[in-house]
Amino acid sequence: MCLGIPVKMVKVEGRRGEGEIGGITRVVDLSLVSDVQPGDYVILHAGFAIEKIHEEEARETLKLLREISGLSGEEA
Repeated sequence: MCLGIPVKMVKVEGRRGEGEIGGITRVVDLSLVSDVQPGDYVILHAGFAIEKIHEEEARETLKLLREISGLSGEEA
């Protein structure tokens, strides 16, 4: 299964930048998206930004991922 994670771009230099999630920064290749600025949210997959998304959508997705990660895996 593949999973793309929303990250907030904190630095953009040409077609590369740094994205932040949970206090951790990652190098992001921006060659597949256009017009990304610091403060924008992108979906990060395998080191590549594959889509620019609205902040509200990013926050909701991150909230759902936190909820999923809190599941114990046990059946109710």
